Amino acid sequence: MIERRTLLAGLAGGAIAGAVRPAAAQAWKAQFPELVYAVVPAENASGVIERMTPFVAYLSRELGTKVTLRIANDYAAVIEGQRAGNIHIGGYGPASFARARLIGVKTDAFVIDVNADGTKGYYSVFYVRADSPYKSIEDLKGKNLGLVDPNSTSGYNMPLFALDKKGIVADKFFGKMQVTGSHENAVIALAQGTVDVAANWWNADDDSNLTRMLSKGMVKNAAGQTMKKEDFRIVLTTDLIINSPTAVLESLPADLRGAIKKAFLEAPIKDKAAFDKLSDGKNKPWEATTNEAYNDTIKLIQFVDALKKKQS
Repeated sequence: MIERRTLLAGLAGGAIAGAVRPAAAQAWKAQFPELVYAVVPAENASGVIERMTPFVAYLSRELGTKVTLRIANDYAAVIEGQRAGNIHIGGYGPASFARARLIGVKTDAFVIDVNADGTKGYYSVFYVRADSPYKSIEDLKGKNLGLVDPNSTSGYNMPLFALDKKGIVADKFFGKMQVTGSHENAVIALAQGTVDVAANWWNADDDSNLTRMLSKGMVKNAAGQTMKKEDFRIVLTTDLIINSPTAVLESLPADLRGAIKKAFLEAPIKDKAAFDKLSDGKNKPWEATTNEAYNDTIKLIQFVDALKKKQS
């Protein structure tokens, strides 16, 4: 069971602009002097803060009330925060959103990430080091597998599903399965030899968690040497995974929920620099989505839950 850790201290979303706001916005300001926007850990906290601070400031201006960013220590923290009503806007991964819906959290997906080529999906890949002898997943019998978090789609659920499709029972095939806690930690564990293969997310050859880490010089081997993309090899790519949603609490007033959705959809026009910083300019504008778009992801995590129960 995942430890339900508390969220890190919030980051103020910026001062409210002095422009005249509609009466409805003034009502929100009275009822909601602060809106909390929490995101799952796709990278280290400082990286998330750097990416998101301009966008959170934009949301504060548009909504006429302070928006505070909180970075979750793990995926379960966003789920539990929304269940408790303490998080108004949740930036999820597909599986963590599906988990939230499955356990009855009253939250609605309203926008979905869109890739640079217009697609709305990504992949889970299994990386090994290029200097290793492993050319396929079958070569890794008895070796150590690095996973991300039980509520991660690309770092846990889809990898186990993909392995099962190949007839591989993960906890019997691998010598050890290590949950690293984040996508970055999984890459670091592989780079430093703690694991022999690691699961992670991948959009395109030039857009993955690995390439983003490499661009910051974050990937070093056990000897402290900075590594390059050529130092890693993909041995398995999964089926397409639907992109991540952002979700809002059902309990918020309908006009406020509508204003939040409008602010997200208009961000690429109203504050292009803030929007572009979220993905290094690699994503297209968000598109509207619904909870139903994640029904297949609910089936995926139900499958993995049943698989784990069978294996235990």
